[in-house]
Amino acid sequence: MRRRRPEKRKILPDPIYGDLEVAKFMNFLMYGGKKGASEKIFYGAMETVKSRTKKEGLEIFRLAVKNAAPLLEVKSRRVGGANYQVPIEVSRNRQFFLGAHWIINSARSRSGRSMSDRLASELISAANNEGGAIKKKEDTHRMAEANRAFAHFR
Repeated sequence: MRRRRPEKRKILPDPIYGDLEVAKFMNFLMYGGKKGASEKIFYGAMETVKSRTKKEGLEIFRLAVKNAAPLLEVKSRRVGGANYQVPIEVSRNRQFFLGAHWIINSARSRSGRSMSDRLASELISAANNEGGAIKKKEDTHRMAEANRAFAHFR
């Protein structure tokens, strides 16, 4: 039997932009509780984005996460001894979570330079609807589209 859902933890907005989404993103970026390092990486990436695109770093960040966020995903569902990949709609919170994680993971898998440079490149390419995170989103959508026949198992 499942107990009640745990209550959501409130997080503080980040110190520079005063934005909750930025604070959340930095928490996702963090390794081994090193928040200072993740802040350095993120703010460094924002500077790089600003110098490369001549636009405000925060609006590029918002656009990148919005572009990388999926609308549909598939969930495994067991029906009568067979597993079906059932397409479901993604909630607002999960959209941000997935978009942010895909951006971070594709930035980590880029080669070469410092993490803040890689993150900046990934944010810029996601804002332009290209790059690893967008590819991941399109794959997820393609998977959901291919399994649309099983949507009635929802």
